[in-house]
Amino acid sequence: MWEARAARGRGPELLEWARAQVLADEPLRREIFRAPQDRVLVLTWWETDAFDTELPELPEPEASLITRPVHRWRFEAVDD
Repeated sequence: MWEARAARGRGPELLEWARAQVLADEPLRREIFRAPQDRVLVLTWWETDAFDTELPELPEPEASLITRPVHRWRFEAVDD
């Protein structure tokens, strides 16, 4: 999961920037969301055997486009 908050008024630009990013490998699935306060969230799904597998990630946008460093988290599906 990749999440960033755009600089004031630059939400649409950050959203387009995220959409344009090409990863070194293609994930099984990729979804992009937006939220209040010009936030952009990108979720990617990968086929892996281990939680700590190296995977391509979206880079950090230029500093003037965001208000703080990007947040990144990894999750794994849990069977119920």
